[in-house]
Amino acid sequence: MAERITPRSEDYSRWYTDVVLQARLADYSPVKGCMVIRPNGYAIWEKIQQVLDKKFKETGHVNAYFPLFIPESFMKKEAEHVEGFAPECAVVTHGGGEELEEPLYVRPTSETIIWSMYKKWIMSYRDLPILINQWANVVRWEMRTRLFLRTTEFLWQEGHTAHATEEEAEEEARRILEIYRSFAEDYMAMPVITGQKTENEKFAGAVRTYSIEAMMQDKKALQAGTSHYLGENFARAFDVKFQDKDGQVKYVHATSWGVSTRLIGALIMTHGDDQGLIIPPRIAPTQLVIVPIWQESTRTKVLEFSERVYRQLKEKFDVKLDDRDQYKPGYKFTEWEIQGIPIRVEIGPRDVDANQVVLVRRDTREKIPVGLDRLMEEAEKLLDTIQKSLFERALKMRKENTFRVDDYREFQDVLEKGAFLESHWCGNTECELKIKEETKATIRNIPFDREEETGKCIYCGQPSTGRVVFARAY
Repeated sequence: MAERITPRSEDYSRWYTDVVLQARLADYSPVKGCMVIRPNGYAIWEKIQQVLDKKFKETGHVNAYFPLFIPESFMKKEAEHVEGFAPECAVVTHGGGEELEEPLYVRPTSETIIWSMYKKWIMSYRDLPILINQWANVVRWEMRTRLFLRTTEFLWQEGHTAHATEEEAEEEARRILEIYRSFAEDYMAMPVITGQKTENEKFAGAVRTYSIEAMMQDKKALQAGTSHYLGENFARAFDVKFQDKDGQVKYVHATSWGVSTRLIGALIMTHGDDQGLIIPPRIAPTQLVIVPIWQESTRTKVLEFSERVYRQLKEKFDVKLDDRDQYKPGYKFTEWEIQGIPIRVEIGPRDVDANQVVLVRRDTREKIPVGLDRLMEEAEKLLDTIQKSLFERALKMRKENTFRVDDYREFQDVLEKGAFLESHWCGNTECELKIKEETKATIRNIPFDREEETGKCIYCGQPSTGRVVFARAY
């Protein structure tokens, strides 16, 4: 099975697609630009949902659901917003065999429909804050699509909150970005850079956009999550006001934020190898898979022992017992390697006699014999070790491929090899756009933790007070 995966060094793009297909994460749909998320891929999305949903609810958020269809007049109320999304929108003009009185946009994002409802729900400061999230699908008419990374329809969560003051809304936007950072690093084992987007790169209709940016193995950046402070823009567009404690009528302040099934693409490109997917244990739908190895004469004792091990492990871990008899162990090993299960548990006749199993790490393929009396403890330790090791490996790669560059020619040369570049920028959008035009690199964000440092813009030579992160991106 593994020979069907193109090596990364040969064709990284083909490798990515091969892993998605061979790990049975997704498949191409009859509808151009759309994908079918298969059970293996959806199981990962469910894990992402479970973890993030818990984090959202711990910070006071609740789930709701809003319509898929948005009246055209709503989209046009916030000029910058509709201008930003218009090229990507799918529009319904007929329904029930008749032309609609007003065209309906298929949800590209939900700010407008949600704020039309907030107008009905918000009257007083006592109605604030509203902290709502929804798990939904959205449609953006992409011209060039790639499974998980960019599809016409995708799944995501989108939070939309309403606050009495800018300070509260700003705090909310930052709080959510920290949740995204924590999830990416602590669960996906994917190191990210947190920071603010430039004016040119911010979300359409936002005052400020914050993002987490990750480096993939081909040294390109992937925007893995965004959080936006929307100011009063949508409140003004939909006339959403409230009476404060002093009786003054004011506009509401807003945020929106989201991550999507793009995170599954990030998972593949952060950790995968030429044998397939590697899933960090904390986000793995299956953490261990037991593969019995028997001949006909030892079948009964190996399977009975394997069942015993399965019952023991399932008390604490997400585990599968692969007792299919139509496939040989070698085939199973390859299949589970492609699917990225963190630990394979091998059990042969000699292991039964020794009252042990052999734990095989997916990330390093190291084989570790473990007695049954220590299995639970050792399995937990090994899963923690794998989780930490994957993060450290990804962080090491990013550090080794991040460079401080102050010369534009060097900037161009290093970029061709693939890298994150920390360079000075004057803050002028014209310079930013020229760099993008000439190199295809964008400013990923202005890092929160950047040092105050005087320098000269990498492009125009004008004064700069700090470095930003440039990279080519997905």
